[in-house]
Amino acid sequence: MSPGNGTLIPLPHFWGPVTATLDWCEANYQFSRYIAEAANTFSNLFSISLAFYGAYRAHAQSLPPRYLLGYTGFALVGVGSFIFHATLRFEAQLADELPMVYVASYCTAILFDTVPGFGLKGSPAVILATVFMIFNVLFTWSYYLNRNPVYHQVVFAGLLGIIALRTLYLLRNAEIAEKVPKDVKSTVTRLFLSGAGTFAFGFFIWNLDNIFCDVVTRWKHILGWPAAFLLEGHSWWHILTATGTYLMLIGNTYFTLCIKDDYRKYAIKPVLRVPHLERVDKDKTQ
Repeated sequence: MSPGNGTLIPLPHFWGPVTATLDWCEANYQFSRYIAEAANTFSNLFSISLAFYGAYRAHAQSLPPRYLLGYTGFALVGVGSFIFHATLRFEAQLADELPMVYVASYCTAILFDTVPGFGLKGSPAVILATVFMIFNVLFTWSYYLNRNPVYHQVVFAGLLGIIALRTLYLLRNAEIAEKVPKDVKSTVTRLFLSGAGTFAFGFFIWNLDNIFCDVVTRWKHILGWPAAFLLEGHSWWHILTATGTYLMLIGNTYFTLCIKDDYRKYAIKPVLRVPHLERVDKDKTQ
């Protein structure tokens, strides 16, 4: 609803008072009493769609279950973020932030398993899974106690840093260079750097939205809705980081498959300019 001057008045909160430790630049309950932040909520549909596309392709190409699980986690981050921005409740915030750390640590663990084959015998998978579980239990417990979003951001950024460093190490590793040809590594490098750059640009937009919120809010009212949705910086963070995450996941999925299996079985193919992984032959990986 709006008064005579056309200014939008926030509607009553269906979900109750805001209990999240973070609130974004987008005005709360501006268009519906059921959705706290409309643009920040529905922009997650892009993330969820990309994640489901990745999961569909992983299933269609009969990739090992570890990769399907990674895309499923990616989708859960989008679903959790959708619920968080729709409600701005602390419980929903956890549904957004905790899966971010879980998925990042899971991807980190996969990068440290470079033993050929996907069976458990002689593989570090069991040890890595144990470390993964202990780390996430401890993080969940500690984050629930202190509820400091900066702590979450530092841990998440640290995991992303480890993923980047581990990827760089594997790309330069002499032993891996003997079994993975240069053209494969070139494709992985291109995908990973494109993804990391897109992710970083999303982080930049997110911070501009935080720093210049008052200015951007004035611009929104001058521009009017629905065009003003284009100025929702945190929504662009969702879109850009989802794109970056997808590109990095595709790159590292391809790379780890080529390390653990025969690189000649896999290739990166575009569909409508969206890269995806295909089997060159259709023998299923056990």
